[in-house]
Amino acid sequence: MATYNKRGYKAPKEKEEKLDNNFIEDVNVDAQDSTTAKAFDALDETASRTEDFVAKNQKYILGGLGLIAVLTLGYLLYQRFVAEPNQVDASNDIFVTQQNFQKAVDAAEPKTQDSLFTLVLKGADGKQGAVDIADQYSGTDAGNLANYYAGIASLNLKKYDDAIKYLEKFSSKDTFLSAFAVGAIGDAYSQKNDAKKALDFYVKASQMNPNELTSPRYLLKAGQTSLTLGNKADALKYFTEIKDKYEMAPEAQGIDALIGMAQ
Repeated sequence: MATYNKRGYKAPKEKEEKLDNNFIEDVNVDAQDSTTAKAFDALDETASRTEDFVAKNQKYILGGLGLIAVLTLGYLLYQRFVAEPNQVDASNDIFVTQQNFQKAVDAAEPKTQDSLFTLVLKGADGKQGAVDIADQYSGTDAGNLANYYAGIASLNLKKYDDAIKYLEKFSSKDTFLSAFAVGAIGDAYSQKNDAKKALDFYVKASQMNPNELTSPRYLLKAGQTSLTLGNKADALKYFTEIKDKYEMAPEAQGIDALIGMAQ
């Protein structure tokens, strides 16, 4: 019987050859498996080293974690049972101080002012004054504000070193209050006849958050202090800035005469 061969037909491979081909494919798979195995071995080795490190240093690691936990808990407890109650107590005490401070600012008679500023410092109506509040409640908002009251009160009572000490401790994000505090330090140095330091603080105060209220006020003082120091060029610069930028401010009245003195 004749055998019909289709075009492209290939005779089946011998069984033995098929097995050989399969064997070759198995070899290739084993090679891949070997590479993968090495990778896992490397991971195992790294993990083993990590475990060894943790085992050897477990005491220190746990100690560090414990310290972090203690510090975190301590901070939370401090905020809850110390900082918050302190803030409340300080706010209660400073209320009377604020009232006396405002009365002193509004008072017309110098003697009345002095008496009220003394109460601001020492306290009244069974409440602590600004000095004690600033000391006892430092770190609170009320304690910080107490530094401002103590500084301004000391300045008005001619206690210039105390004024500088308290005002330098005060900080505020308020545009006007921060400039007033720095300018008041300049006033204290001016009263101590230290014109150079006074000038530094006047200039700094004038440049803090430029505005229509504090900037011309301290530019004027900077210009006047510069004239006192014999530095007409700087005085002219400060006076001219008032004229150019703050012509509507009270300090701009009579500024032309001061500019003439500085020229």
